[in-house]
Amino acid sequence: VLKPSEVTPLTSLLMARMLAECGIPEGAFQVATGRGETGAALVDGVDMVMFTGSVETGKRVMARAAETLTPVSLELGGKDPMIVLADADLDRAVELVVFTALHVGGQTCTSAERVYVEEPVYDEFVAKITERFAAIRQGVSTGFGTTDIGAITFPPQIELIDAHVRDAVARGARVLTGGAPLPGPGRFYPPTILVDVDHSMLCMRDETFGPPLPIMKVRDADEAIGLANDSGYGLQASIFSRDIAKADRLASRVEAGAVCINDTNSNFMALEVPMGGWKDSGVGSRHGVDGIRKYTRRKTVVINAEPVEREIHTMPFIEANYDAMAELVRQTFGRNA
Repeated sequence: VLKPSEVTPLTSLLMARMLAECGIPEGAFQVATGRGETGAALVDGVDMVMFTGSVETGKRVMARAAETLTPVSLELGGKDPMIVLADADLDRAVELVVFTALHVGGQTCTSAERVYVEEPVYDEFVAKITERFAAIRQGVSTGFGTTDIGAITFPPQIELIDAHVRDAVARGARVLTGGAPLPGPGRFYPPTILVDVDHSMLCMRDETFGPPLPIMKVRDADEAIGLANDSGYGLQASIFSRDIAKADRLASRVEAGAVCINDTNSNFMALEVPMGGWKDSGVGSRHGVDGIRKYTRRKTVVINAEPVEREIHTMPFIEANYDAMAELVRQTFGRNA
């Protein structure tokens, strides 16, 4: 049973129609549209809950499920960092950050939401990414390939995005392109580059879920890792460097469920590997073996195929039987019982 967000129900209903056309048995896949009370009712009546959404709602789901000891898996928010080292292929880094920061208008939990660039290449990277952001086509699509990004899903989200940008500017950040909602009709917020940012700003701490991208200059990789981990979130991250061994060592230090090196979101193409968040970004994972097994309940069945008349460990206790068991332990594990 799939319960979509009340602001984005149509794709789930389309999915149900597609599966019906494929011949899936009637009732095997169901869509329950509605608001929060619909989701709460489902939590009370199902065998397992897989929730994707905000941290706040995820905590409520987990608390509700605890009342019936229903197992849960949560994929929650992200504040995904990108680290660009001085030896990176900047053109590739720019190409990928444009995609991962702006696909679906930045409204995915695995969008790059903050970038840390080593000082020697910072100015060049900022110049390249600003040019690309300014050239992005935004608006109502009239056909495939006529726009790059569309609108913001619902009014509270565009208000939050604008609040993050205004907070950053008030604290000393500079806007290089974008920076304010576009005039109507429609809810459009342009691709926005913010520089001179720091971790006192909302745009560097809280999930923005939109097209602004703050970029911060760092001295070295160690500072970048420290800042990347200075977050309550830990869903996705990426590192760009021509030194793969170094990037791999750094990836092991990043507190996130998935790290891509010289790429972004490519782990989604490898369905055999798990995808799940650390810290406030969730509990459990999807994809991989555990992504399927989490929906099952495990049971152990033990069969004694050749039962004896009397087991040596049962009552009444007999000293000879104890000596036999002690010898078995010594022979098996090489130490006294």
